[in-house]
Amino acid sequence: MSVATQSQGQGGGGETPLLSVRDLRVTFEIRPRNAWPWTPSRRLRAVGGVSFDLAPGEVLGVVGESGSGKSTLARAIVGTVPAEGLIRFDGEDIARLSPEGRRARRRDIQMVFQDPLAALNPRMTVGEIVAEPLLTHFPRTPRAEVRRRVGEILERVGLLPSMINRYPHEFSGGQCQRIGIARALILRPRLLICDEPVSALDVSVQAQVVNLLRELRRDMGLAMIFIAHDLSVVRHVSDRILVMYLGRLMEIAPARALVAEPRHPYTQALIASVPIPDPVLERARTHPVLEGDLPSPLAPPSGCVFRTRCPKAREACAAEVPPAFEVGPAHRAACLFWDEPTPAFGRAAGAVAAAAEGAA
Repeated sequence: MSVATQSQGQGGGGETPLLSVRDLRVTFEIRPRNAWPWTPSRRLRAVGGVSFDLAPGEVLGVVGESGSGKSTLARAIVGTVPAEGLIRFDGEDIARLSPEGRRARRRDIQMVFQDPLAALNPRMTVGEIVAEPLLTHFPRTPRAEVRRRVGEILERVGLLPSMINRYPHEFSGGQCQRIGIARALILRPRLLICDEPVSALDVSVQAQVVNLLRELRRDMGLAMIFIAHDLSVVRHVSDRILVMYLGRLMEIAPARALVAEPRHPYTQALIASVPIPDPVLERARTHPVLEGDLPSPLAPPSGCVFRTRCPKAREACAAEVPPAFEVGPAHRAACLFWDEPTPAFGRAAGAVAAAAEGAA
């Protein structure tokens, strides 16, 4: 077992963070459908004790299987689900802000959603959809200025201002996602949270949207939280990557370090499942399978929540929740035995990392 100390620094560098999250917890009360009034509810822990920092202009990727708590984490930061713990934005505790202060913070933190067409009101034109946040927060904005701002942001995301009077059903999925991005950017936020923004799109369109987000980040100085289940997409857009499993942080590190030297067995399993772009190497390598199913979040395993699927699991893993150990520069892993090799996953992850390095 490692003798490394638990990390106190949560961020990726010495810069004052734009967003600080400490011990964030989200719990839902679940009651069976059509249950009797006296039927007791059950507690579902969607996010359990996640901590990280986000620097201005930084992109943090968040990956994990479905049900790992990624989207709930995003909604807790935005404030659409109740949460415990500390969320500090630009030095201010969001929970302690006045209603007017929270309203101002909503302008600074915007979201892009997974299903681009479902996120757009089909009864509104593109111009009305994009302008709505601006008119909600600044209702006295002159109409000429609104039209100018809408046309400007549509052009910035690769759409024509002449599309302003068309409706969402007239656009492709990729174009609808560009409209959603334009709507999120019309208020000129400082943090953009992208919740699975490309998972509903074709592969070729995914690349276009990812490249657009990278350009916007560079040109506008945006900080981003980029949520996805596809690690191969996340590593191309992120400065750092946070890996989640059943609501808990498994590992967080700079993107290059996490792909090259993953320390948590779950991270190694995710990387091992990423296809290698070279068909010769892909056919030659073995594909270790992550055994077992994802446990129910209503009854998570004791101790380390990954232990029921982990090839390194021991008795100690069931007895305590592993802290996030400092395993390298700005690199933390929540595994009691992070410094011991994981033969199957480790070899496969190493092959993927080597192929990625060669492609770069």
